[in-house]
Amino acid sequence: MGRLTLNPAVHIDPFGTLLLPFLLSASGLPGFGWAKPVPVDPTRFRRDISMGRGMAITASAGPLANVAIAVLATVALGLVYRFQLDLPAGARVLLTNLVFMNVSLAIFNLIPIPPLDGSRIAAWLVPYRYRDQWHAVERLSPFLLMAIFFFGGRLIAGPSRAVIQMLNQLLNAIA
Repeated sequence: MGRLTLNPAVHIDPFGTLLLPFLLSASGLPGFGWAKPVPVDPTRFRRDISMGRGMAITASAGPLANVAIAVLATVALGLVYRFQLDLPAGARVLLTNLVFMNVSLAIFNLIPIPPLDGSRIAAWLVPYRYRDQWHAVERLSPFLLMAIFFFGGRLIAGPSRAVIQMLNQLLNAIA
């Protein structure tokens, strides 16, 4: 599909990347959006990996990348403080924002509501005898996702705070 590239233009979703963030920011709300979903071909999984497990592993890549970026930004901030590097204020703000944004994105994406990554992980973990109930929850996912957008700040804030406290301890250990 021509999407194995770092060119941002091929990843633009007209509604999720352009229209929705514009409308939200124009109305004074925080901008939020998404890129085109990347299709996963389960036939490319190794033979010893089931489709459910392969989808769960694939889905965990995004939140793990967010955590890795947050840790790297924390280490970079710690080194800046330790060696008293004279960086522009914007660079420190950027590193701090990288930590907060990536921790929040990782936790948000782990919420088990489709189309978020957590739903793929949860689908693999749900016992077979509860699959019908899980599929019933999946049918409600658009409404659950809207509820998370409007009322879910606390759902993400608590775990985000805990992870950021751990990263702050790492920052202090380095500095």
